[in-house]
Amino acid sequence: MARILITSALPYINGIKHLGNLVGSMLPADVYARFKRQQGEEVLFICATDEHGTPAELAARAAGQDVADYCAEQHEIQKKAGAEFGLSFDHFGRSSNPPNHRLTQHFAHVLEQKGLIEERTDKQVYSIDDERFLPDRYVEGTCPHCGYEKARGDQCDNCGRLLDPTDLKDPYSAISGSKNVEVRETKHLYLLQAQMQERIAAWINSKPDWPQLTKSIAQKWLKEGLRDRSITRDLKWGIPVAYEGKARPGFENKVFYVWFDAPIEYIAATEEWALANDKGDEWECWWRTDKGADDVCYVEFMGKDNVAFHTVSFPATIIGSEEPWKLVDTLKSLNWLTWYGGKFSTSQNRGIFMDQALALLPADYWRWHLMANAPESDDASFTLEHFASVVNKDLADVLGNFVNRITRFCKARFGEEVPAEGTYEEAEAALEQELDAKLKSYTHNLDQMEFRKAFADLRAIWVAGNEYLQVAAPWTVIKEDRERAAASVRCALNLIVLFAALSRPVIPFTADKMFAIFGLDPETASRWPSSAKEALSRFKGGEAFTPPDVLFAKIEEDQVAEWRERFGAE
Repeated sequence: MARILITSALPYINGIKHLGNLVGSMLPADVYARFKRQQGEEVLFICATDEHGTPAELAARAAGQDVADYCAEQHEIQKKAGAEFGLSFDHFGRSSNPPNHRLTQHFAHVLEQKGLIEERTDKQVYSIDDERFLPDRYVEGTCPHCGYEKARGDQCDNCGRLLDPTDLKDPYSAISGSKNVEVRETKHLYLLQAQMQERIAAWINSKPDWPQLTKSIAQKWLKEGLRDRSITRDLKWGIPVAYEGKARPGFENKVFYVWFDAPIEYIAATEEWALANDKGDEWECWWRTDKGADDVCYVEFMGKDNVAFHTVSFPATIIGSEEPWKLVDTLKSLNWLTWYGGKFSTSQNRGIFMDQALALLPADYWRWHLMANAPESDDASFTLEHFASVVNKDLADVLGNFVNRITRFCKARFGEEVPAEGTYEEAEAALEQELDAKLKSYTHNLDQMEFRKAFADLRAIWVAGNEYLQVAAPWTVIKEDRERAAASVRCALNLIVLFAALSRPVIPFTADKMFAIFGLDPETASRWPSSAKEALSRFKGGEAFTPPDVLFAKIEEDQVAEWRERFGAE
């Protein structure tokens, strides 16, 4: 057994996440965590709400709430939505909690001791009408590199270049739209990433097995040359620029930049987990190599827009501290899920959000479609028409039809227990051989986090079960050979449990319904199968079962039409 630490990019606090956010990090991380648990590995799956920065302040102001109250409320809303979507976090923390304050201030102190942080007088955009300095993301303007007119002050979403607000042409306040802005002097702390170029490059180059998307983004940053980055902001809400309770002189009204403290929350949330479960300092054995973390395999999941910060900035913090902290082993990055070819957008309320999705259909419908069409090799476009087609064909016609057809036939002809008559013959032997090959491929692709390939394998396994039933045809054979029909029915009922175990990482609620058909405990019955032969010999005969209700209702055309209108799909 190995110990596997899994983190997904922290969802920002300003409201329920849309489906693009979900499939960009949290959902694939959950699928992988569930798979590894079923294999018997010790897994710790950590996430948290990312609560600092100007967007939190503005969202709270728009809601008419104090920012601390707003973040507390939104954390609970997001935690509930995650649970309803089946996200199996071992702990879902908050970046505003005390452990993250302490660790962030600790890292800043240590980095400065190592000569990697210096105080600089900076020039920053100040909005006269808003009466405030504008953080990077709240200065917009024209990108000096590609001419994109809505580039942010930290990054251009069009060409991907990192920017400083003062780089922008025709800058304006994204808060008020005011162009009445000017550049003023203010002091900030800078992380000297340029000095870390060789060390970061050596670390990245030691990861040849990283996914191609991750490697290409990391190498692009290295090629352009690492730049020193400000790690403080002129804000009130955030982690104070202080150490051991004492504010840094001249920085009393400043906080650490959210992109400095947010990744540190992975560590802090693990400490939260330990505190919440009376585990004391056990969090350290997951994060400190001098406390046992050498045997941990650490896997991060995130969308491509977060990769640069996790391959450069966060590693610069960890490596630069020269303390024995665990670094990521594998960083699984995904492209964007688009909404009818355009972007999902929280600010513009564009697309379907997690709570809206669950009001329409159960979580497994969405989980299956999103993971079977995960945006891995390129961006993937979400449309309601394609969603309905995939759900109807894969879940209703293939998996659901198999389960409902064989359980009802067995009840009608053999009663509500697994038939014991007959023995497996050539058809079952051929099925076992086919399933073993597909199981090997499926397991390999899940191990490699190649989700589209993996769930094509899983669908092929479901299809193999349907094809077996067509060949075995117990509804016809029973007229002449009851024992032969009984054996094929027993094999098919065993397939239901095999399908449930293999499907549980991606459609856990449905898998548990399939286990419940036979009164099985999902936690024990979902152990990852070692072979098809073993799986198909679980039931010997005489085991009771209860035919389920229809597992998946088909999505009708009029439903799709109504949803298109409701969500402004174009």
